[in-house]
Amino acid sequence: MRQIRILMVDDHSLFREGLSRLLDTTPDFQIVGQCATVAEAVSRLPETPADLVLLDYDLSDEQGYHLLVDLKNRHSTVKVLMVTAGMTDAATLQVMEAGASGIFLKQSNPAQLVAAIHRVANNEIWMDTGAVRSLVAARNAQTDRVEHARPLSARQSEVLRGILDGLANKEIAWKLNASESSIKAVIQELFRKAGVRTRSQLVRIAIEKHSSDWLKSEAKD
Repeated sequence: MRQIRILMVDDHSLFREGLSRLLDTTPDFQIVGQCATVAEAVSRLPETPADLVLLDYDLSDEQGYHLLVDLKNRHSTVKVLMVTAGMTDAATLQVMEAGASGIFLKQSNPAQLVAAIHRVANNEIWMDTGAVRSLVAARNAQTDRVEHARPLSARQSEVLRGILDGLANKEIAWKLNASESSIKAVIQELFRKAGVRTRSQLVRIAIEKHSSDWLKSEAKD
């Protein structure tokens, strides 16, 4: 299996060095570079191809958001996982709309970061629970009324909660005492109700538009 090429962008050199040593212990990761500023990352990426950027939001006098904008304007395929000590609700929404593939909080377990990198590299979204709440709060603050989705059954609501918590199908099945095949079937129902085709699209729709209504739904099939 080809290694996941990672570029780190963080203005704290001690954090970069510590994280680099940690990730170097994972055989399928390759650290291709370290940058302290957006400008460094922009100039480095064309010369040092990366699959994924670990990006801090607060970079001294600038924001990591500006790198996301640059990548989007260049139609870059590199994925970005925000690795941050924390962001406001508005900033959380801002980076996700700008193309970030997820948000990981620095105070989380290092093993979770390894899992997050694998998921993002596999075209999935990683969202810490606190970041999900921030996205929902920011989206609701943008509108005068909450957009209503088709109502969910109790089981569909439970499965959606599991997806938003970052659980895999097997983990959701164990938590709900159900078979993995039944969980997959429920996810397909959620796809149809949301009008999407992939898990990542479902997460974005749930977070950006319908999460509050859906998670409160207790309708029965």
